[in-house]
Amino acid sequence: MATLSKRSTIYLDPALHKALRIKALETSRSMSELINEAVREAIAEDAEDLSAFDERANEPLISYDKMVKRLKKDGRI
Repeated sequence: MATLSKRSTIYLDPALHKALRIKALETSRSMSELINEAVREAIAEDAEDLSAFDERANEPLISYDKMVKRLKKDGRI
């Protein structure tokens, strides 16, 4: 069974549209496929970020000064 799709109108910057059209031709994929993939990846990244926030919600808070000292001690700044 074919997947059901919803139609939507989007407005792209002309340069972005041209680049997307070229990418579609180079990869033998439709512009819709490329856009769907990009949106899926963006949403997945957001979900990962939200999950990380949830996992760390109960960690103890530390002050800004304490964090700066820790970063300096670790050689990160």
